[in-house]
Amino acid sequence: MNLLELHGDHAQPTDDRSIRRWDGATSVFVSAAPRLFAIGLRVLHDVGEAEDVVQETWLRWARADRSVVISPPAFLALTTTRLAINVAQSARWRRETSAGPYLPETTDRSVSPETAAERCEAVDTAIQLLLERLTPVERAVYLLRMAFDYPYRRISEILRLGEDHARQLVRRARDHLANGRRHQVSTAAHRRLVRTFLAAAQTGDLAGLEELLAADAAR
Repeated sequence: MNLLELHGDHAQPTDDRSIRRWDGATSVFVSAAPRLFAIGLRVLHDVGEAEDVVQETWLRWARADRSVVISPPAFLALTTTRLAINVAQSARWRRETSAGPYLPETTDRSVSPETAAERCEAVDTAIQLLLERLTPVERAVYLLRMAFDYPYRRISEILRLGEDHARQLVRRARDHLANGRRHQVSTAAHRRLVRTFLAAAQTGDLAGLEELLAADAAR
């Protein structure tokens, strides 16, 4: 992965303040890159695919609104994990399509204990911040939109609110993540949401996460 080449894919900063912000973002990513590559390699067991995932993580980081990212290392680790899981699931889907119906395993043998720990650490940190700073409905909209790319129409159906309201809630959630007050978080609620989020990310079955978020938002 050549960061200089990737850097060239984006418009160059035009003032000293923008340059400092861009240099800071690049420095954060470069320092995290070895860990991100390790995550990708542990999930995918392929150097080339792991490098591709890290490159895509860089592009996501370069396009992200970094002013609302509370923990860049957690953001980068979670993004890399999600992308690697998507690649692994896509490859497995292609194998299953040609070989026959999918038979679920009780454990995912492709994921090492180290990878599982990295994944849990990143998700744990991100979920903690969402619980501390967002209301249940803000959290529901933000997770569905930002983590799983749900269209606003589908979000409005799940949470029973208007599409415009959902868009407003995403903007409000970003503001609260950047500047909101921290609230005490229930340990049980934290563990439940982390467990449900990880299950959704690992399996692609989002029904449980949808149900949990909708129930919390309706309270």
